[in-house]
Amino acid sequence: MINLNLTGATRLNIIVGDPIAQVKSPAGVTQAFIDRGYDGILVPVQINGARLKTFLAAATDVRNLDGIIVTVPHKFACYEFCATSTDRARLLGSVNIMRRRREGGWHGDHVDGLGFVGAVRANGYDPTGKCALLVGAGGAGSAIAMALVEAGVRSLAIHDNEAARRDQLIAKLATLGKAGIGPGSADPSGFELVANATPLGMKAGDPLPLDASKLKASTFVGCVITSPAVSPLVEAARRLGCKTSTGTEMYNALQSSMVDFLLAHDGSR
Repeated sequence: MINLNLTGATRLNIIVGDPIAQVKSPAGVTQAFIDRGYDGILVPVQINGARLKTFLAAATDVRNLDGIIVTVPHKFACYEFCATSTDRARLLGSVNIMRRRREGGWHGDHVDGLGFVGAVRANGYDPTGKCALLVGAGGAGSAIAMALVEAGVRSLAIHDNEAARRDQLIAKLATLGKAGIGPGSADPSGFELVANATPLGMKAGDPLPLDASKLKASTFVGCVITSPAVSPLVEAARRLGCKTSTGTEMYNALQSSMVDFLLAHDGSR
């Protein structure tokens, strides 16, 4: 249980997004800070895209603000604001986490993919050698795609309603020289692992991101959505007997990586 001792010396970290009410990280990351002996908190900030750059410029001048976690839809825009970033973030052109640099400005990384693959493995499934389908080529989807390729999937098909965004991601991943990567569709037939990286399912009445009726019980289905805790896609997959991972499980798998990065224990600079 969080036992805060807030003082003027407490360091500030924020998570930015729009919407923001669905995020689970403020309590978990704050508790992790306490457990590691760091006097800091994480608080949510809702800001729309039109005001993001103005906000980030102002945030840079907040001298007790140490780190920023980034959620939908700001991951690509926040990358442009970083002075430096990890190789992974540079390839993807997006970040989901930023920390203040001693030299000034921000250093970014993108660890969403590590969380997704961690959640898949925690549920007893190994992506190595599998034929995978990713739905959604946005910020989270890009990171998940890269992590799946790095985890050793045999092939990866990518589906996104914006063909240009899909093709751009395919071209970036092709430079890694790993796995067969190409365009996919909303039909999961023949795939062993399916990843939903779209927000479809967060709102009541949303359509499913893919044709769940074509899933087989042997297919593993993972989803990024944290609210509801069990997304409509995961619910449909479970009814068919599929093994699954949820957005909350993905977050649980990546929290340690985010805290390591914020506290500069990951070795990157």
